[in-house]
Order: sequence, then structure tokens, then C-alpha cells
Amino acid sequence: MTECLLFPSVLIAQATNTNVALISFVIYLVAVMALAWLSGFFESKEGFASEYFLGGRNLGVWAFALTFAATSASGGSFVGFPALIYEHGWSLALWIAGYMLVPLVAMGLLGKRLNDVGRRAGALTIPEVFRERFGSRILGAVASLVILIFMFFYLLAQFKAGSEILASLLHGIPGFEVCVQAMGRMTHASSIDYIANSDPHYLFFLLVFSVAVVGYVVYGGFRAVVWTDVMQGIVMFFGVLILLYLTVSQAGGLSQANAELAQHTPPRFGSVQLLCDTDTTVEKGTWILADGHLLRTKNRIKVIAQQPSEDVEVIELTTASQIQKIPESSIRQDVRLAQSGPPELLSYAAGADEPGTYLSATGPDAKKTTGFIGLGVAFSFFMYWTFSGAGQPSNMVRLMAFKDTKTLRLSIVSVSFYFSFIYFSLVVIFCCARVILPGLEFSPDRAMPELAVHTTSVAGVPWLAGLLLAAPFAAVMSSVDSFLLLVSSSLVRDIYQGLLAPHASERQLKRVTYSGTVAMGVLATIFAVRPPDYLQDLIVFAGGGLSATFLVPMAFCLYWRRMNLSGAFLGMLAGFATHLFFTNLQIGIQLVQETGIEPFIWDLVGSTLGVLIGTLCGGQFESPDKHQKLVERFF
Repeated sequence: MTECLLFPSVLIAQATNTNVALISFVIYLVAVMALAWLSGFFESKEGFASEYFLGGRNLGVWAFALTFAATSASGGSFVGFPALIYEHGWSLALWIAGYMLVPLVAMGLLGKRLNDVGRRAGALTIPEVFRERFGSRILGAVASLVILIFMFFYLLAQFKAGSEILASLLHGIPGFEVCVQAMGRMTHASSIDYIANSDPHYLFFLLVFSVAVVGYVVYGGFRAVVWTDVMQGIVMFFGVLILLYLTVSQAGGLSQANAELAQHTPPRFGSVQLLCDTDTTVEKGTWILADGHLLRTKNRIKVIAQQPSEDVEVIELTTASQIQKIPESSIRQDVRLAQSGPPELLSYAAGADEPGTYLSATGPDAKKTTGFIGLGVAFSFFMYWTFSGAGQPSNMVRLMAFKDTKTLRLSIVSVSFYFSFIYFSLVVIFCCARVILPGLEFSPDRAMPELAVHTTSVAGVPWLAGLLLAAPFAAVMSSVDSFLLLVSSSLVRDIYQGLLAPHASERQLKRVTYSGTVAMGVLATIFAVRPPDYLQDLIVFAGGGLSATFLVPMAFCLYWRRMNLSGAFLGMLAGFATHLFFTNLQIGIQLVQETGIEPFIWDLVGSTLGVLIGTLCGGQFESPDKHQKLVERFF
């Protein structure tokens, strides 16, 4: 259990006496670059733009299915989602249930029709579909602007996530530490505060991540993204499969794990002051026994001899079976509480001292008295996961690239199985993780790497830890490359070629495409040097905003002949405005909190009303002849 207090890479190095994490990363990176290099040998009959942005529109079943699955499963699937499972238990099965229907809705609702319309329009991007469907360059430019706004938040979050995973994976390895030290000397010598005050570890791995992902996207384009997505999807699948076996077996089987989980009660939490007879540093994750109460520190803190320390956040285990798993050798005996008597800590608002709460439908929650997931929240997230995936431009683009209807049908089945296996397995894995590794509530985002290292070490195959930890990194990379290519295509195809240079040559398009992709990568890297603290909020905000803007207008434009330019404009703007209202204005946020209905549901209502009002009332301002020609072209 002492091992869990260290970085995963340190554990790997200790267990194998080799740089296993470094070897795994190099193998993975070489494979990515090799696939990108091979993809460069393929040429499309439709020209550079079609090949670079859509892979020639001829993706087969496995390529289409795995690139769709890998793009949808970002770093949140392997970092944020496991953290929630660890904290709230089996209730996360309700929270994620809608994701099993994402392939059916996203592919089945829009796939065949969007692919057909994209081919008729000669469109390579989503804004281009809108532009051709309604004959308006302005509408295409508005759609491109929305994509640029929201996708930049996505890129910022994923760049940071990828860098943090690399820093955790490779921290402590001598070769990288030398580079980090050199980076530290460079940053400290910088006269720019923005750079000088940055963490050299994080900054170095941010640069490594950026060069790798931007490099293969620039070189190989959409086909490189697809091929690497296939590899990353396979890595994720087998990583989860191996971790499922190791975790369930080490928990004594699922029945035994649930029997023990039924005894668990949530930890208490709060702040205490520490005391020691000598100067010392109490590291993050240190176990302390105080008057019979087992505490774990959340932060690193310095303690001056015989002086109470500053307040440090702690959690206290409240389940006997969990306390028994902590060996005495892991508990610091020289540190005690500054105050006399037991610590005054807070209990969870829901589930406190209630055995079985981790098996209940609502799940425990530190703040909400109704539990983690009530009926309204469960319904909201079922709708959110099911339909927001269909509204993501990164997924829509893939629907324009598959080869034929048979490919679509088989891919729906394949991705449905893939998502069902991945997400249900993760629920099982991290419910069992509570039994194997107690006390991770102080840093639940580390549940995935901690569990990978612990289970492989116990099984006597520590070299597997490097491969298992490649799964979350693969999830991040598979999302970043797709998002980066989507932003690049909006800049080049929809703004440069669509508005500024309609008759640009192949050579000019290549030059602008490569430059634009590199520029967006550099810009995302610069902003990711000092990113906002709450990146998960940015991800939810960006994903909801894209779906609010595009899902309803796209569905109507594909299937409703009568829909016109006014309906498309008003539908987009209404969805965009509704999303901003419920996520940024206090009155909207309060309404969401009181009703328990997530902003996405309101966004769909607002966007639908916008399409209907714009179409029914705005037709008089448009040319009937132009509208009829567009209908004949696409229907």
C-alpha cells in the first residue's frame, strides 16, 4: 500500500529496474509516427483536400468504427469517469447508460443521409454542408466561427490532459529528468513571466505532446488520424480488458467485491493542523493515526518542530475493512494532530454512515443531500450522452467519410459493443478499485494510474503497467488529433477557400493547410502553458455548446425539405444563446440547479424553437425559386 503514495513511473522503475514507462512510450510514439508516414503514400482521386480532410471518403468498417469510437472516448473516459466511479460507486452505471446508445443515435440518425448530402454537395466539412444546403457563405462562416470558439476549449483541455499524463508516466526517469532540468534553466532565465513561472516538468511534456500530435496530423491528415485512431482504439480495448481481469481477480471476484463494498461508508473530510517534534515535510497522501482515527493528507505541507502547521486537508476512513488494508508501515508515527481529542471533520451530505450507499441508485455525495444522481439528473445525462455525441462536428465529419451503407450498419453494431464493453467494464473495475485501494478520495483522478501500477505489481507483471497507462494517453491523443484537424479544416476549407480564395490551387491549399494546422497547434500549446484550473467544466461547456448549435439544425436540414436559411440561422443562434444563458448567467445556472435538468436539454428546446420559428416565419424573406432548386438538388 505504501507504493500508492508514489508516482506511477517511480513504481514502475522500482519494480522492474528498467525504464519500462519510457520504453512503452517510445514504442507507442514510433508506431504512431510509422502509421502517419505510411498514410502519406495514399492519394485520393478526389484531390488533396478530399484526401487530407476526409481520407478519400472510402473508410471501411474497422477504420470507420474505431476512429469514431476513439474520437468519442477522450481523456475524460479514462481519467474523469474512473474518478467519479471511485467516489460514487455503482450509480455511475446510470450516469453513463446513455453512452451505449450513442452509436445507434449518432450513426443511425444522421449517418446515411449526411454521407449522401455531403457527397452531393462535394462538402468536406460540416460548415460546408450548411453552406451548400442553404446556398449561403455567411451561414458557413458562422458555423465555422462557432466550431473555432468551442473547439479551442476542447484543444486547450486535451493538450493539458495529455501533458499531465506524460508527466505522471515519465516522471523520475533519468533521461527525461535531464531534459526537464534544462527546460527549468531556460524558463527561469526567461524575462516573460508567463513562461518563467511555469512548471518545467509540465512545460517539457507539453512540448513533447504538442510536437508529436501536431507532427503526424500535419503530415498525414485525416487518414493518419484514422489509422492512429484504430491503433489507439485497440490499445484502449485491450488495456481495459487486462485491467478488468486483474482488478476483479485481485478483489476476490465480483460477488466478493460487492459484498465488501456493501460495508463501505463514505469518508469524512475537513482540515486539521499537524505537529511534530522535528522539522519535517508531510507528503501528499501520507497516512496518520490520531486518537484511533486514520487520516490521509490531501496536500504536501511543511511542519516546523513543536509548532502547529498550517491547515491541511484530510480524509478519514470510516469502514473497518478499509482501515485493515492499511499496513502499519505505511502510517507515519512521528506526526500527530496539533489539537487534542478527535479531529472535527465533516460527513457526506448523502450516504454518511450508511452501509450499502455505494451500491444504491443515487450514490453518496459530499454536497448534495439527494445523492449523486437523482431521477432528473439520470434522465438529463441519458439524453446528454445519447444526443450530444450526435451533435459533435468531429463525429459528423466521420459520418461523411465511410464507404457505403453496409459499412455504416456493421459499424453501428461494432461501436455499440465497443462502448458497452468499455464503459460497463470501467464501472466494474473502479467499483472493485475501492476494495483494493482505499483512501483515493483525496485525489480520485489518480485512480487509473494507481490501479494499473498496483494490480500489475501484485500480479508479478509490472512491465504491463506501462502498456495499461498508455490507454488514457491514447484516448487523449485520439481526441486531440481529430479536434485539431477539425479546426484546421474550418480555417482552410470554410474561411480561406470558402470566403477569401475560392479558386485556390492545390499547391496553395497544401501550404495554407499545413501552416494553419501548425499555427493552431502552436496557439493551443501557448495557451495550455497556463491553462484555467477547471478544465472539466470547459470540456462540458464546449461539448454542450457544439451540440446545442449543430444537432437540431443538422437533423432538420437533412430531413425537412421545407427548412430554409432563416431556420438554419435562427436554430444555430438560439441553441448557442440558450447554452450561454444556462452555463454562464446566474439566473440560468440557478434554474438548472433547482430543476436538476442539465443545460443540454434546455439547449435542444431552444434550438428546436429557433428552427421552427425561423422556417415558418422567415420564408417570405427568401427566394422561392432558389429554395426549390436547393430542395431538388438534395432531396
